[in-house]
Amino acid sequence: MNILVCGANGFLGRHIAVALEAAGHTVLCGIRVPGPGTSTRPDLSAKARKLVPMDFIRDTAVSTWLPRLAGVQAVVNAVGVLRDGPPTPMQAIHAEVPKALFNACARQGVRRVIHLSALGIASSPSLYATTKRTAEAHLQTLTQQGALQGLVLQPSIVFGPGGAGSELFTALARWPVMLLPRQAFSARVQPVWIRELAEVVTTLAGPASGVCGTLPCVGPESTPLASFIASLRRQRGQTSAHVLALPDLLARASARLGDTFPFTPWGTQALALLAQDNTANPQPFAQLLGRPATHYSRLLACLAA
Repeated sequence: MNILVCGANGFLGRHIAVALEAAGHTVLCGIRVPGPGTSTRPDLSAKARKLVPMDFIRDTAVSTWLPRLAGVQAVVNAVGVLRDGPPTPMQAIHAEVPKALFNACARQGVRRVIHLSALGIASSPSLYATTKRTAEAHLQTLTQQGALQGLVLQPSIVFGPGGAGSELFTALARWPVMLLPRQAFSARVQPVWIRELAEVVTTLAGPASGVCGTLPCVGPESTPLASFIASLRRQRGQTSAHVLALPDLLARASARLGDTFPFTPWGTQALALLAQDNTANPQPFAQLLGRPATHYSRLLACLAA
């Protein structure tokens, strides 16, 4: 199949594109128009590929997307950001542009559309969650109308090489003393290995899979975020760290400070996502893999391999 991957030079998109190419598909790599701190080169393994420049902020017209979809049988949208601001406005990136893309797919006859969203956003009032829900709802509506076969994937924390969150958690695990928001001791996460997520995307890419609606993508067991970071430390063969809970005032201050640094995933949106659990039934994801997903206690071994 010819498959357009939007966000092919991002963390999720890179791995998904590699998995699709390995399965024999022709991947069109939708990459962001160059801007501050962005690269035009996806880190992919194929020797030859087609790059499709896109503007994930301004491409809100269906007519802009139609030429890009010529000859395409499936679309994977893996575009997402964790901070809102002039360079990365969430309303455009998470809601308006995906809606235009989905409408163009329906008009062009692209039946299969897979949209990467997030778990744990159902009731969150954060801008990240509300904009993500907008795109999810629009794709679901088009699917219910029979205009296309849409599938929303909702991963928990995705761990793997090149992930900003993975690098942050791994770095925190090295410190003998850790200061974490109090929410990190109660909110549960269910980390998933990036290459297994990409494998499931490849399995579901064709319309023949018949899977529509939403699919949580999670590992086999949940754990509080603080315990996950402690597990990464144990996987490094280190003794337990001394962990302290940040008072809410300091946690909010650190999140606002994180908003000013584009190279870190920590910020006010990330803090808001810690307000509720990020967990789901692992069985549907495991069934698509054909095996249990990798446990979070083995993720560093996967990373090393």
